[in-house]
Amino acid sequence: MSSVMPQPETAPITACTISRDVQNFDLLIEDMEQALGEAWGDLGFAEALAFFNQPEAEAMEFVALALDDEDEDNLVLLGEIITQAKGHGIKVILIAEDVTPAALHQLLRQGADEFVPYPLPEGELQQAIERLNTSDQPQPAETGKTANLKSGVDKQGAVFVCHGVAGGTGSTTLAVNLAWELALLCGSETPSVCLLDFDLQFGSASTYLDLPRREAVFEMLSDTEGMDDEIFGQSLLTFEDKLQVLTAPADMIPLDLITPEDINRVVEMARAHFDYVVVDMPSTLVQWTETVLNTAHLYFTTLEMDMRSAQNTLRFKRALQSEELPVEKLRYVLNRAPKFTDLGGKARVKRLSESLDIAVEVQLPDGGKPIAQGADHGLPLATSAAKNPLRREIAKLAASIHELNVDHAKAA
Repeated sequence: MSSVMPQPETAPITACTISRDVQNFDLLIEDMEQALGEAWGDLGFAEALAFFNQPEAEAMEFVALALDDEDEDNLVLLGEIITQAKGHGIKVILIAEDVTPAALHQLLRQGADEFVPYPLPEGELQQAIERLNTSDQPQPAETGKTANLKSGVDKQGAVFVCHGVAGGTGSTTLAVNLAWELALLCGSETPSVCLLDFDLQFGSASTYLDLPRREAVFEMLSDTEGMDDEIFGQSLLTFEDKLQVLTAPADMIPLDLITPEDINRVVEMARAHFDYVVVDMPSTLVQWTETVLNTAHLYFTTLEMDMRSAQNTLRFKRALQSEELPVEKLRYVLNRAPKFTDLGGKARVKRLSESLDIAVEVQLPDGGKPIAQGADHGLPLATSAAKNPLRREIAKLAASIHELNVDHAKAA
């Protein structure tokens, strides 16, 4: 580790760490040395503000601002460091350990460019530095048509949620294709459909529909109090002029960075403008899962015929019941269900239902390789594999939902 002040015989300092005590972040020291060699230095919080006004700061490309829970009392000072750095054209990477989401949110709003949790994942600092360098290059204009939403609309749309109790159970496949099938049923009529990808870290709805991830999504989620019809509409992308999609943010963010109030505002805004709102949830239970469950009309829970799904379904159900949440909204969806002629498979499904004390109301067949191929090409099943048995079952589900909604509207 070198001194902050560059020496004539050494390479210029292009980055530095800023912390209360850098020795508390030994992994950061190792990663900085690996990425930059001797071309970096270290500063304390108070030293950093003075350094930004020195001539040596002109060569600085980025700073790694490292903090832990003991630093939360100095958020004003840390925010000023970020502001001063940005004012001098210096990028900021946040390195945070045991910091509350509220504090992290505040510092990100101050203008930090990247966030990396501590202890540092393998190679994550280097990737963050590469992203900073990439961001300095001229970027192509964001593609994708955004929605033009009218103010004063209140459709009170129906909300349908897809939540996988384990990875790979088909939650996103169901959410994306259910939303698209509903959009096809609506045709040119006034009903409209919006797909919300709330899997903020690994959401892949954008991949399934070949849509770009946009910075506008994180900006909107970071300030839902200031969100209006125009801001929400600019966060959405249109797929083939029929479906509006809120993709996951461009970068991974902590699931608890978004509050229940934030999620409620987004869902209610979507309900006001669309007849159908389909939500793809992360498999992890978070503080705002309850918010989505209470808003949902139906909460589709996807599982498979294996032990992990059975155990997770039981734990999921007990967790909701312990909080006295509306478990009657749950609709269990068995993915890769046995074929109609598989009598032994049917018996296993029955035993699964009885042992978990649930009703498997929807059974989706195994669509095979065309499912993954369609997702890789960014096409819904109706386009990539229209006659696939999985597509047919999802289309039937969408048709039944649409029919019930139409009947309800007529009765009202």
